[in-house]
Amino acid sequence: MHLLRRPTTVIGLAIVMTYLLLALLGEWIAPYPATDQHLADALQSSSLRYPFGTDQFGRDILSRVIVGSRSMIILATASTLLGLLLGTGTGVIAGYYGGLVDEILMRATDVLLSFPALLLALLILSMLGSDMIYLILSISIVFAPAIARVVRSVVLELKTREFVEAARMIGATHSRIMRREILPNLMNMLLVEAAIYFGYAILVGAGLGFLGMGVQPPSPDWGLQVNDGRNFLLTAPWVVIFPALAISSLVIGINLSLVIGINLLADGLAGGSDNNHL
Repeated sequence: MHLLRRPTTVIGLAIVMTYLLLALLGEWIAPYPATDQHLADALQSSSLRYPFGTDQFGRDILSRVIVGSRSMIILATASTLLGLLLGTGTGVIAGYYGGLVDEILMRATDVLLSFPALLLALLILSMLGSDMIYLILSISIVFAPAIARVVRSVVLELKTREFVEAARMIGATHSRIMRREILPNLMNMLLVEAAIYFGYAILVGAGLGFLGMGVQPPSPDWGLQVNDGRNFLLTAPWVVIFPALAISSLVIGINLSLVIGINLLADGLAGGSDNNHL
């Protein structure tokens, strides 16, 4: 694949794959259990024993960063997929049916879009609680309105194409047209949207963790680690630096990998990826 010849793409994919492996194998490759406290070793700087140093409770920061990658990857993946599902369903229905259905759904998305993303997630979590399932739900609800608007705009154009008109003429049902004719032509665009919102989900999840509304202690959540270490930023900056670097490096890796999705979308558009089967 010619895209893999680009150094930035290779670097991005390497970063993302590294974190995926850490998420899968973290508990087996971490030097210490992530929640074990060694108070005699509190706030030690980087050393052979503790490469990333220790926090105020003597917990190994390297181990906490490694193990914390799992909850972050799970949160970002699940919330992105659910957000895509909600947003795509809303956008397809609104764009395809139009009229009153479109008006109602789009006004509902306008209401949700009027809230800043982090504030909306906090409002949802304040009502439901901060369990992982509610974190996933809150972030997906934050993403869904923007995705719905993008999908709707594409569906408005797709539903006027010849292959959709042909499907109507042979008596295909609305659900079949949406499922077999419209959805396949959204795949390239949704790939790019997924990559964008996956990185965004990491930032939102880390922000919620920093505010104490994410994964609860003693779990090694990256955002929570930054919050726990902010009081030691001047005396023991490594407590904050390494989890912050984990957040930023994963988001950068995802953004560098975006070139694949963008080029796939461009190739699909250039090659006329219309789904012409009935």
